[in-house]
Amino acid sequence: MAERLIDVPVESLPFIDEHSTLVAASPEVTWTALADVVRGSRAGRIGDAVASGLACVPGEAKGEIPAIGSTIPGFIVTRSVCPAALALMGEHRFSRYALVFTISERLGEDSVELSAQTRALFPGRSGRAYRGLVIGTRGHVVATRAILRSVRRRAEQLAEG
Repeated sequence: MAERLIDVPVESLPFIDEHSTLVAASPEVTWTALADVVRGSRAGRIGDAVASGLACVPGEAKGEIPAIGSTIPGFIVTRSVCPAALALMGEHRFSRYALVFTISERLGEDSVELSAQTRALFPGRSGRAYRGLVIGTRGHVVATRAILRSVRRRAEQLAEG
């Protein structure tokens, strides 16, 4: 079965939350680290099983992150502006969603702010129940902050050389 491109503007999805962290690295190094972490986020058999069980679109990894149209299970790159913004979108039986990363320089400092904004739509009763499980339990917050920490660690390692 052919994958279909998710053609929904990120901004059309309802805002859920935004988290950020300071990274002691340049925007370019942080961008490389972000691509590395996203590329490496494919969780193997467990991640594949979850993606399959939820009927995620896209369902498999293709292409080279961070190129537009490249995928990991559950996400397709829909916006890639080096070294400033990376938008990932996906959908499954309970939700349509986007995770948008931005890298902002901090004037007069040798660091950047890395932000992750989540937008999602949870249609129907099952969508509302799923939202309660993912957003209501704060599991999403824990996962998003873990991604940001991973990118920060990787960027700062790369910056140290």
